Amino acid sequence: MDRLQAMQTFIKVVELNSFSRAADALHLPRASATTIIKNLEAHLKVSLMQRTTRRLNLTPEGAQYYELCVRILSEIKECEEAIACTGNGPRGQLRVDVPASIGRLIIAPKIMEFRERYPDIDLIIGFVDKPASSAQDGADCAIRSGDLHDSSLIRRPLGEMQVLTAASPRYLERHGKPTNLSDLQNHCTVHYYSNAMGRVAALNFVVEQVPREVEMKRALMLSDMEGYVTCGVMGAGIIQAPRYLIQAHLDSGRLIEILPQWKPLPISISALYPPNRHLAAKVRVFVEWIAAVFENCPAMRVAEVAKRQSFDISTIDDVASSL
Repeated sequence: MDRLQAMQTFIKVVELNSFSRAADALHLPRASATTIIKNLEAHLKVSLMQRTTRRLNLTPEGAQYYELCVRILSEIKECEEAIACTGNGPRGQLRVDVPASIGRLIIAPKIMEFRERYPDIDLIIGFVDKPASSAQDGADCAIRSGDLHDSSLIRRPLGEMQVLTAASPRYLERHGKPTNLSDLQNHCTVHYYSNAMGRVAALNFVVEQVPREVEMKRALMLSDMEGYVTCGVMGAGIIQAPRYLIQAHLDSGRLIEILPQWKPLPISISALYPPNRHLAAKVRVFVEWIAAVFENCPAMRVAEVAKRQSFDISTIDDVASSL
């Protein structure tokens, strides 16, 4: 049995959820994919997946083997690319997942800088709003905001995004401008439902260094951050959003910051990647580049926390190898 071919076939069957589509993608006879997986299971003496009429479900052993296969084949690919590189700089395909709004407003306008600096990297950026889970997502690197609890990934802190409370002049003309937190009982808010966190993000304020959530009457609820901000601009209610999303509206007067003496909790932002023994050069240079983009973006207002917590990314190999 060709073990590398078996691993490649297994990964493709899992990703496409189909033996026939996997065979087509790998240019194999359709019956070959089924035979290869059966031989692989016989060799490992475990069942890797459960077949139903509609889909394929990984067994616990199958899920573990999938992650190991992804990691092994990724390292083989990195070794080949490193040898082929011959001193010309990082190269190869690099897939990065980023939150949609950060991707559109912060990364996309700067992406040609990265392209010109590293022309041999085939960069694929996915705009997604979901939790970073594991290597099964297929990304080499993910940029994520908020609290992160996945211990299977290595986290590189990039900073904290400042969040502001704001409302439109139209809304404030109708309802008045709140001057303290108790005034908010007479106001309404646009709620943001986070698909990544699976919950509604309540308005919060830091009062004497203690976070405090404030319950308010809901006008609307949206799961898209840019749509959420648009509703605030149109006067639907009070909103809280990262500065980078609303700075242009503040500058134009379409939004007005309120209760500036009680800022909401900042939102942490991090780069995540699988704990491979050797961090690929293409991932290394992208993370360093995106850290500089955030640091130099006035609308992001990245806090000093990134500088306090940052470390030489070359030490990642030592950290990963100890896991």
